[in-house]
Amino acid sequence: MGVLLKADKIFGGYSNKPVINNVSLEINQGDFLGIIGPNGGGKSTLLRLMSRAILPTKGKIILEGEDLRKINSREVARKIAFIPQLTLINFSFTVWEIVLMGRIPHLSRLKAEGKKDFSIAERALSLTDALHLKNRRIDELSAGELQRVIIAKALAQEPLLLFLDEPTSHLDIGHQVQTLDLLAELNQKNNLSIVIVLHDLNLAGEYCKKIILLNEGGIFEQGTPAQVLTYQNIESLYKTVVVVKDNPITLRPHVLLIPGNKKCKQE
Repeated sequence: MGVLLKADKIFGGYSNKPVINNVSLEINQGDFLGIIGPNGGGKSTLLRLMSRAILPTKGKIILEGEDLRKINSREVARKIAFIPQLTLINFSFTVWEIVLMGRIPHLSRLKAEGKKDFSIAERALSLTDALHLKNRRIDELSAGELQRVIIAKALAQEPLLLFLDEPTSHLDIGHQVQTLDLLAELNQKNNLSIVIVLHDLNLAGEYCKKIILLNEGGIFEQGTPAQVLTYQNIESLYKTVVVVKDNPITLRPHVLLIPGNKKCKQE
């Protein structure tokens, strides 16, 4: 598997406030990489740096052997799709119109969508099990339906890399599993490389092939879920007592919280 994106000793933040400090990492083709860590650790900022939503103040990000700074925006959008925490859509577009927007990076100036674009958009909706929503208005959808449509729009870009910033944070447990099952299937069957920021350590442990644990803008630990999700790492950074056991079904690490208040414990 080749290296798609490489971050080489990058620093970055907002308005001269450093957030990410001297981070180096590689994303390979076929990766499903999770980024976890305490609040304020730099997870979203690292994702935005790698997707070129913001530029590093020091260091380089290399996409397929080229400096990300030097690649034009349209070409970046053909290779990287970025789904932020909150997707605000201020007009009552149809689902079909939203997904077709993913084809914009592939259209020349003033060119309308053609047969190929319609076919790709329809396939993206099919992959996300959202084709039946094609003619619905975006403001009529449930949270889970909306998430599938936003992922379909990203897939219509035909990216090499899909970045997602906490895509499950506003979903109930059923929709969380549906969303991550979908991403896992796209990763496995379509070889789509995925980088996802997650707050839920157990979701990260169940779905990600590799995990980066961030703290105060730097990498505290990285590796497989079993290597990263240890009770020592979690207690050190999250300042709470936990037990880590294997999920009896998947054999993936599962984090169990230990209440600090004895009144919370059942007799």
